[in-house]
Amino acid sequence: MTGRKDEFVGGVKEGLGKMTGNEGLEAEGAAQKNMGKAERQMSGAAHEAKGSFKKGAGKLLGSPTLEAEGEVDKAHGKIERA
Repeated sequence: MTGRKDEFVGGVKEGLGKMTGNEGLEAEGAAQKNMGKAERQMSGAAHEAKGSFKKGAGKLLGSPTLEAEGEVDKAHGKIERA
């Protein structure tokens, strides 16, 4: 959730910087926004990888519960990255 917050706050700062002509605030906002996006995408990728592993382990062990948990983790990661 921190990534999305940083994206939002960074976008607001960037916009305010553009409106007021404050290049420092604009640059700070752009950097914060980009860092938030990167953080969110990394977290989503980690959830997807974890989900793939759990799903594979569930198939291998014959555990439909573990397989379903893996599918949920993968979906969570995809949503997080969007």
